[in-house]
Amino acid sequence: MKKICFILLFFTLIGSLYSQNYTATLDNYENYKSFKGKPLSDKFSNIESVKVIYDIKTKKLYYFNSTLIRLHFEFVVDYLSYDKGLDVFNNENYSDTDKDRDFLLGNLNHIKGLDKWVFELASSDHMPIATIERFYKLITETTFIGNKLKFYLNSREKIEAFENNKFTIACVKSDYIFNEINYQEVVSGKNVGILKQYTLKELETIKPKSNEIIILDGTPDILPNVKGIIVNELQTPLSHLVILGKNRKIPIMAYTTVLNDKRIRTLIDKKVELKIAIDTFYIGETSKKIVQNIIKKKRQLLADNTVTNLVDLSKIPKNGVNYIGSKAQNLAYLIAISKEIKFKTPENACAIPFYFYTKHIQKKTVSILIKELLNNKRKDSTDWVNKQLKKIRDAIKKEPIDNGLLTKLKQRLGNQTEFKNFRFRSSTNAEDIDGFNGAGLYESKTGILNDSIKTFEKAIKQVWASVWNESSYWEREIFGIDQQNIAMGVLVHRSFPDEIANGVIITKNLFRDNFSGITVNVQKGDNSVVKPEKGVICEQFTVFDFSVFEPEHANFDVDYASNSNLNDNKPLLSMTEINALYRVSKKIENRMYRYWKKTAYHPVDIEFKIVGEKRELYVKQVRPFND
Repeated sequence: MKKICFILLFFTLIGSLYSQNYTATLDNYENYKSFKGKPLSDKFSNIESVKVIYDIKTKKLYYFNSTLIRLHFEFVVDYLSYDKGLDVFNNENYSDTDKDRDFLLGNLNHIKGLDKWVFELASSDHMPIATIERFYKLITETTFIGNKLKFYLNSREKIEAFENNKFTIACVKSDYIFNEINYQEVVSGKNVGILKQYTLKELETIKPKSNEIIILDGTPDILPNVKGIIVNELQTPLSHLVILGKNRKIPIMAYTTVLNDKRIRTLIDKKVELKIAIDTFYIGETSKKIVQNIIKKKRQLLADNTVTNLVDLSKIPKNGVNYIGSKAQNLAYLIAISKEIKFKTPENACAIPFYFYTKHIQKKTVSILIKELLNNKRKDSTDWVNKQLKKIRDAIKKEPIDNGLLTKLKQRLGNQTEFKNFRFRSSTNAEDIDGFNGAGLYESKTGILNDSIKTFEKAIKQVWASVWNESSYWEREIFGIDQQNIAMGVLVHRSFPDEIANGVIITKNLFRDNFSGITVNVQKGDNSVVKPEKGVICEQFTVFDFSVFEPEHANFDVDYASNSNLNDNKPLLSMTEINALYRVSKKIENRMYRYWKKTAYHPVDIEFKIVGEKRELYVKQVRPFND
């Protein structure tokens, strides 16, 4: 009898423990908090989430502990005795029909600090609209939220249904969430430093010390060499600040109210530790040691100056990276890949080799200034260095260019009649390389064939001069790159006055660990994705493919994090265009592994454009993504 009682007690305790991990109702916020966890995707930094499942057969609803149980599949296996396997679970419970579904799967999200509640499905869930609305109603009836609940349109399919007035429930797009963000992890990590505050204006003449963590009143054009950065404006996820920050591996965050945060202001001039995570940050006084980065050996750059002719990129140059730079060499690879899968590359592509830049800066008026800069011991004087850099740039622009180069260029580009405007882009030996991508450091300029104002000569010299921009010079210093051997090639191709959209692709899901896909930032027209105007939000989404066994599957799944406020928060790209981006980017990634001779997985950074009335896809750049 005692044994039976013990067994009954054991199972009663087990049942009680299990029941603490889920509930059929959420009566108040305290109840919600006891079940909340992090969303699976880090696309927003201000969201907490409780996962919810409706068992169709038993007609039971489960809100479960989303910290202890991370996945819907884990819950149905461990708590509801589901035994069909993951593949069947995904195929049946994310489909576009109620047939064969065992469960409705959702997420009940809360925007931290606000009375805003969002019901979200996985973007890969193609649940019929009538079923979505039934599920939504069940949640409003079993929680304290009631009619405050909004349904989040996170996929193209759901957005189109909403625009066609097929929903009767309250729906919202990404701006409902994105507009409430006041904190954003830019680069996660932690560091110790002296907390200082500067204005962007002050940075023009003041060089912050390398032991500082700095607060800024905007986004700097030049990233100071410091231990951490806090800016007061949100960042485009693939902006140059983000890319350069990841290169530096220093903690960076955006906090829109930092200048008015009284607690942080009390820490200025004190030694603090800054810790940045996806959904929160910590900053506080510390006695920990400030660790200084020491560069033991300068990074030497290769510059082959033996090639004295324009380089045609329609054929892959042998070892071209040594005499035309990585950017131009990589475009030659893209041209070759475009013959295997449908996309276009900029027409009339060629490269001006290092030889012409090196010859130009050897002129006495330029070389003496460069020698003064590199040999001078006043390198810690930001003001002196920046003035010297300007003198170098001015001297490069004043000296006449090699007439032979201009003749060759005009002959090559003048033999075609389709294009008159050409883009002249930097292709140095210190950008688009492993460990140093040089994003945004150098300049691109437009030259017009036979034009008296926007001449080829002026464009070339402006690109050459950008080797000695403040931003590029200081970034090379930080990374220990030998400034003696810097060389500039120039990538030349037709320009794009008729672009409908432009964007960046990273061939990795940046917002969910161990989950394949690509991340896309795209903006209307020629508005910059990487250096947006203040207050401008780009369109951002991830694309992934669950149809492992159906390579010709019609549509990939798309998860929107934001829509362009320059396009009335409507999607910029069609599903056909998004499908093409996925297939093209994955093909490029695969082929670049071979060209770069990489043996392990490594994501790539791709720049693209949608051009003209036919909305043709152009890919103009690929480089390693240094994450």
